[in-house]
Amino acid sequence: MASSSSLSTAPPIKKLINLIRGWPSPHLLPSELLRASANKTLSDPSIFIPALQYGPDPGYEPLREALAVWLGRAYHGADQDEEPLTEKANEICITGGASQSIACMLQSFTDPAYTRAVWAVAPCYFLACNIFEDAGFRGRLRAVPEDDEGINLAALEKGLRSFNNDDESGNPKPGQQQPYKSPLPDRKLYRHVIYVVPTCANPSGKTMSLRRREGLVRLARKYDALVICDDVYDFLQWPVIPPSSSSLPTPVDLVPPLPRLSDIDMALGPSAFDHQGKHFGHAVSNGSFSKLVSPGMRTGWAHGTPDLAKGLSQTGSTRSGGAPSQLSAALIREMLVSGELDGHLKGKTRPALQRRHARAVAAVKEELGWAGVKALERSEPYDADANGNVNGHGGEKEVFGGYFIWLTLPEGGPQAKEVAERAQREENLVVAPGSIFEVAGDEDAARFGRNIRICFSWEEEDDVVEGIKRLGKVLRRMARPAVSNDE
Repeated sequence: MASSSSLSTAPPIKKLINLIRGWPSPHLLPSELLRASANKTLSDPSIFIPALQYGPDPGYEPLREALAVWLGRAYHGADQDEEPLTEKANEICITGGASQSIACMLQSFTDPAYTRAVWAVAPCYFLACNIFEDAGFRGRLRAVPEDDEGINLAALEKGLRSFNNDDESGNPKPGQQQPYKSPLPDRKLYRHVIYVVPTCANPSGKTMSLRRREGLVRLARKYDALVICDDVYDFLQWPVIPPSSSSLPTPVDLVPPLPRLSDIDMALGPSAFDHQGKHFGHAVSNGSFSKLVSPGMRTGWAHGTPDLAKGLSQTGSTRSGGAPSQLSAALIREMLVSGELDGHLKGKTRPALQRRHARAVAAVKEELGWAGVKALERSEPYDADANGNVNGHGGEKEVFGGYFIWLTLPEGGPQAKEVAERAQREENLVVAPGSIFEVAGDEDAARFGRNIRICFSWEEEDDVVEGIKRLGKVLRRMARPAVSNDE
């Protein structure tokens, strides 16, 4: 039997830190608010009977009406004390969350035999690629790089023009395969789909400028494309603060979001591709309560023209029982009309994310700056108009939002995939290498081998900072291999 002195002592296993998981912190889940909403909802037969039954195709009408007011106030700038500028509820369709909504949009508005391609901004929210492939577009996803203002329109139009087998009206020429689906009278098929996250993009964190949004809408209308906009972070933006104030959790008002592409498109009226008497439009805003309330509620909304919203509600899986999340929609509606959701976002969610972001950025500078690692610190380009407004935000020059920081490793250094592998092996740290955000099937069009995404929303604040410190240790070892792992 070996003596105890001859046994090697294994280093203690470090606590797992997961900086890839894009979930809200458990501290931000409004369980008490949901409990109160459930008590009120389930105590009133006039509310709980329809809430517990099958729902209408477009979704729980009281939530659609409440969303019309809430979204109208946020996007159209009405003062809280004034009568808000409301959207019509028939421009809104309740969904089972952003991902389920994309799947239904593809079922209703695309056809693999008719729709030419799906164009995704790169880097791309990687899990969306699976949804497009399941809809029949495997091998037909195309990457479009982004610049400082968002999706590169020159590259996008070059790609759209490459599909030159259509006639001047965008219809297949004689002899081409005809669509399998017959969507009329409530739906139409689009020749292309363009997928973007316009505000605080996942993973890059960038926000598309106002002029780029307008240009993208014009391009979509020219080539009969539907722009699917994941607008899931519009209400999670905040002014950038220095690390010295990161310990002061003060209420954070809503940073007025930029106009949605669906608003820009609707203002232009019907296009040449709309059927007679219809106005489907070329952009849809895909919203979700997953980041605002909780992912488990599985509830979101789509905003577009009334014809598009109705068409989405006619997706077969929706018509079979009505809109999803009927009970969850009733609970969220109560939080909206009571003002509790606004209070939660202002007093808890945005301050927490603002503080976490400030601490994470400070840690990146302190722990990774020596290695030449760069991080996006604000979401928007400084794109001021004649009145000094930056991207329509009334002069707010430094805004960030969402859950993620996009890191760029220096040229000539290690590749992100190798860094991520060593971080997990040596430090029990999980980070996302940029390669997973390349567009499936078109990876060579936009590579991200020098990028890493870290999430600051899920782990405890101190653990986010500790994770960045561990990442710095890995980079030091890779820069100086002879240094001991006990450093």
